[in-house]
Amino acid sequence: MKAFDKENNVWSRFSEKERVKMEEYCKNYRFFLDTARTERLAVKEILSQAESAGFRSIDSYTKLAAGDKVYWNQKNKAVVLAVIGKEPLEAGAKIVGSHIDCPRLDLKAAPVFEKDKLVYFKTHYYGGILKYQWVCQPLSLICVVCMSNGRKVDVSIGDGPDDPVFYINDLLPHLGKDQAAKKLNDAIEGEMLMPIIGTHGEEEKTKPAVLKLFKDKYGIEEEDFASAELEIIPAQKSRDVGLDRSMIMAHGHDDRVCSYASNAGILDAKAGAKTQIALFADKEEIGSVGNTGVQSSYFLDFMAELLALQGKTEELYLRRMLRHSRVLSADVNAALDPIFASAYEESNAARFGYGICLSKYTRRRGKSGSNDANAEFLAEVRRIFNENNVPWQTGELGKVDQGGGGTIAYIMADWGCEVVDCGVAMLSMHAPLELVSKADAYCAYLAYKAFFESK
Repeated sequence: MKAFDKENNVWSRFSEKERVKMEEYCKNYRFFLDTARTERLAVKEILSQAESAGFRSIDSYTKLAAGDKVYWNQKNKAVVLAVIGKEPLEAGAKIVGSHIDCPRLDLKAAPVFEKDKLVYFKTHYYGGILKYQWVCQPLSLICVVCMSNGRKVDVSIGDGPDDPVFYINDLLPHLGKDQAAKKLNDAIEGEMLMPIIGTHGEEEKTKPAVLKLFKDKYGIEEEDFASAELEIIPAQKSRDVGLDRSMIMAHGHDDRVCSYASNAGILDAKAGAKTQIALFADKEEIGSVGNTGVQSSYFLDFMAELLALQGKTEELYLRRMLRHSRVLSADVNAALDPIFASAYEESNAARFGYGICLSKYTRRRGKSGSNDANAEFLAEVRRIFNENNVPWQTGELGKVDQGGGGTIAYIMADWGCEVVDCGVAMLSMHAPLELVSKADAYCAYLAYKAFFESK
């Protein structure tokens, strides 16, 4: 099979045996999507799989040897896995860095609002969304409430088959003359993204009756919302798409299609000379900030702790390890959509179903803020994919002056690592429900596993 092929999609290049493997992989990926619905749930599922494969918390080690499997849990919202290689850690690692947060609606600290006996949740959107896409569809409420007495309450409403769901109303077209005259993204304003949560109450106001339901089921008072992480996401679980079932529709492909592939890759990869590290970060969608985002110290702290467990405590060893490390920034790209072809430069756009996508640079106008990977490292990655028959392509995120986006690549490049963006090209990125090709999702796994195992 030709690894780089601009004329034939991956499906036509796969043998029947490879197609069976792809379908089995995507079945497991769909389970992950439907289980890891938030970053906290993603960490829980990743650690469950890792511990079953023999990974142990770094706190349980007093020294490290080749083949040891280690994890770091960063506040239950980010996680790092490592398989120790035969070479000294300062010789560098093979790192695949993805993120497990995705665009959504978060509840405000004082979220419950009543007007004319209709009760709503007030929200603040998280990440880059098109606000009009979030109206008129079933929504779930998921995450955690931390009580002042230290108790944590997990909340999930809308994901069960018999659960009620939430719904953001829109104006009917009969009365929408003024709304229709607005720009597309101004027709629904941020403060209008308020799911309806109740209408009935025996008292003069409905809000107390709705809050009583929370208290009766979860023991939650209104004040407790001030210390909560409550996320509104689509209630729709993943589904196969197309008469040929060649695609998957789901919330959170960006970036769980890459994070799942990275997790599966490191669990399946043979331990080698280089230490293998899989990073699953939080907060990428809002700039990789906070103490669970990549701009904080925890990933560097993890690497320093690994070195210390091998007796290397001086900062120089950490700098050497970073400088000698190779990184795939595992994040998605935009596949060419012929319906919206004017937004793309077709000869340099990634194709849907043509394999994992290498992007030398991202960002926008003049490559501002881009990592802009070195040619030598791109050649190294090409060699790895070609030698392992991993279908791959190149791609850019739209026309030069159309827009663009960023990843964690530039942050890890700042540490001195060799980094290139390498992820799945998808459709409807950042929509409540996104679309990926099963072939591309499987190619991500093949790519990351081959990278982990490479010399």
